[in-house]
Amino acid sequence: MTKADFLKTPFAAPVEMPKEVISGPGRFFNRELSWLAFNWRVLEEAMNPRVPLLERLRFVSISATNLDEFYTVRVAGLRELVREGNTTPSHDGLTPSEQLVLIDQDARRLMSAQQTSWNKLRKLMEGEGIHLLTRSKLTKRDKTYLSEHFLDKVFPVLSPLAIDPAHPFPFIPNTGFCLALELERETDKRRLQALLPIPQQIDRFVRLPGGARFLPLEELLLLHLGSLFPGYRDAGHCAFRVLRDSDLEVEDEAEDLVREFETALKRRRRGQVIRLKITAGAPDSLRRLIMDELHVSTDEVVEVRGLLGIADLKELVLSERSDLLWPSFTPRVPERVQDHDGDMFAAIRQKDMLLHHPYETFDMVVRFLNQAAADPNVLAIKQTLYRTSKDSPIVTALCEAAEMGKSVTALVELKARFDEAANIRQSRRLERSGAHVVYGFMNYKTHAKISTVVRREGDQLVTYTHYGTGNYHPITARIYTDLSFFTCDAALGRDATKVFNYLSGYVQPEGLENLAISPTTLKPRLLDLIAREAEFARQGRPAEIWAKMNSLIEPEVIDALYAASQAGVKISLVIRGICGIRPGIKGLSENIRVKSIVGRFLEHSRIVCFGNGHGLPSKKARVFFSSADWMGRNLNRRVETLVEAHNDTVKAQIVSQIMAANMADEAQSWILQPDGRFLRDLPEDKGDFFNCHRFFMEYPSLSGRGSAGAKDVPKLAHSQD
Repeated sequence: MTKADFLKTPFAAPVEMPKEVISGPGRFFNRELSWLAFNWRVLEEAMNPRVPLLERLRFVSISATNLDEFYTVRVAGLRELVREGNTTPSHDGLTPSEQLVLIDQDARRLMSAQQTSWNKLRKLMEGEGIHLLTRSKLTKRDKTYLSEHFLDKVFPVLSPLAIDPAHPFPFIPNTGFCLALELERETDKRRLQALLPIPQQIDRFVRLPGGARFLPLEELLLLHLGSLFPGYRDAGHCAFRVLRDSDLEVEDEAEDLVREFETALKRRRRGQVIRLKITAGAPDSLRRLIMDELHVSTDEVVEVRGLLGIADLKELVLSERSDLLWPSFTPRVPERVQDHDGDMFAAIRQKDMLLHHPYETFDMVVRFLNQAAADPNVLAIKQTLYRTSKDSPIVTALCEAAEMGKSVTALVELKARFDEAANIRQSRRLERSGAHVVYGFMNYKTHAKISTVVRREGDQLVTYTHYGTGNYHPITARIYTDLSFFTCDAALGRDATKVFNYLSGYVQPEGLENLAISPTTLKPRLLDLIAREAEFARQGRPAEIWAKMNSLIEPEVIDALYAASQAGVKISLVIRGICGIRPGIKGLSENIRVKSIVGRFLEHSRIVCFGNGHGLPSKKARVFFSSADWMGRNLNRRVETLVEAHNDTVKAQIVSQIMAANMADEAQSWILQPDGRFLRDLPEDKGDFFNCHRFFMEYPSLSGRGSAGAKDVPKLAHSQD
């Protein structure tokens, strides 16, 4: 097993930068451009020959879906600022209009690269017998099959729309995909303009008989225009796709929060158009019509030479082609839970337990709540719900508990972007079962992941608590790397109860014994811990920080890390996505290094380790996990948790297993340069590269090992002092 230089070798030689960069806005990378850089890394995986072919196709699709969301939220917000005349610069010194120019340039390059990647993968897929056809490549047998398919499964859901004074241009919803047609009547050559919305309710690609052969739905529609517009011929056509502003605005004084969100979701469909993609070579008359009716300017139009709707390529990731997918993987059931015959409460009573998802199954979280619902000794359950699945087993367990007479309180976050509708449905379901449903704060999202179960044991009430870094979502838990911490520690139970009281009754939590929470104490706690590490460095003691998260952009935290670096603290960061810190600058950040891991699983856990005067790794380190990224919204405008691990096994698992493996990863790692580029160096002449995802799939987590012990888990970090 190969070790990476990231953990073992000295920090890179610092780079000289002008003084204004060190002390001015240039010390921060722009948030939006950093996000685009992350999506470039996602797309780069599509060209990684070490990734199975159809997984590479999935990465192309993911990059397109990511970019759509970026436009509908972030770009939409910047354009609104420009419309309002706002010229306030971001922390990196760029005004909204300056950011939009740079975003547009980079995003257009990215969209072009998506098409290039797809074209290359398409040829490779053809070599594996997977074909995406055009009308010109269809056989007579294909056309016979498609005619029947069209009439039976497509024609009933189509709505061809003529465009004339009696038939105004229709509303095209967000992500709406249409054919625009210039038709000519065969009898008198009269012209007609029409739209043919491509329904999102059916598959984008039609599978043909005889292997893995597909036809895009728009090609099928063009093939059967005669059935839709009898007596007319195609005189010109194009396809276009619309993105609209999808951020929600909620009235501060909404009397009924649920009803207000239901209304806001309807408004989302009608948001202003922020991007129009149209096929290159569109007839001028159709292009003008579409732009005029959708009220878009030239700089909001992207001409596409290739496939519109790249995100839909996920439909071609064929489950039957296991030879072109990641090897199958079944998450583990922790051995300690098996030692106790599946009894979660007995396993937790033995000692604190930390599970690492998806390597340890998320079913343990569901089992925890199912057992609580069925246990006659359980009196009360409290649960936060930020994102969850449509048919959530978590919600089912809570409903069953309420129906059995237990006191159930569910904090449902209605402001979980793009999951608002699902959360409204779940809250209605919970209310019908008799659960108490609360919605938290108007001004803050509740992003904390907490569950408490109060159980009568003899003459005592024991609180079992679950703290997580991810969502209570069994589907995303299969691909997101997250931590689940189970404990019956009384202090952590009291802290969780105080947080729930804060959420349900606005009672400011006082006297938290272990927990720090946003928006009150989490950021001050982080800043204090960073400052303490800097003081250890000034005293000449070992000083080190390891941290892992999705995004790092909060300026006060970044400046605190810069100050710690200048004091001599060695800081190693694993930041998957947005990163505003500029590493490796002489006089600013020469002791900071940053990597990003993009691979089979989506890195999602938030962890920070402080050497505490002993360096890292060390048994005396202070180790924390959190629901919060280090962003302004998480630290200042959300309810989040920061939990300190005190159990020695849990601490060793986080430091010497999880964090050490992330630091040692080579196969999926990109190293951030002082100029903002992310570089990955995988020499062709080198054999295997250490892959932390593969390592976690092969080796069980330390705290879930039970009677089997942890002797077969290799030590990745140095021996602890």
